[in-house]
Amino acid sequence: MGRMMAASGRQLLTDADLVVPVPLHRWRLWRRRFNQAALLARTVAASAGKPFDTGALERVKATRPQVGLTRAGRAANLQGAFRVPERARARLAGRRVLLVDDVSTTGATGNAAARALLRGGAASVDLLTFALVAEEIA
Repeated sequence: MGRMMAASGRQLLTDADLVVPVPLHRWRLWRRRFNQAALLARTVAASAGKPFDTGALERVKATRPQVGLTRAGRAANLQGAFRVPERARARLAGRRVLLVDDVSTTGATGNAAARALLRGGAASVDLLTFALVAEEIA
């Protein structure tokens, strides 16, 4: 899947300085034992010879699952969920970031994560996802 994403996102990868996955909250990661976005992002970065950074963005708020939430509910659920740790700001400063996630439904997660990366010093953020949900959320 990651190689397919790299092929589809070739132009985004050409412009990117750094590949960053959408992080899971530490409790969800502990329960799940893996971050699917990080697994995809690692392959995407390796395929393009780009740096991969799992520490550039943190999920600091344990959000409820997005399933069943409206577009507005999803955005509200993610308010304040992400931040760039102080130790990562220098690595992000002025860089073009390719943010990787597995699925995008309304774009709320990508938007919240991108806002945090921009506030943390990234020059720009593009989003690459494996799947886009075609059905519109109310």
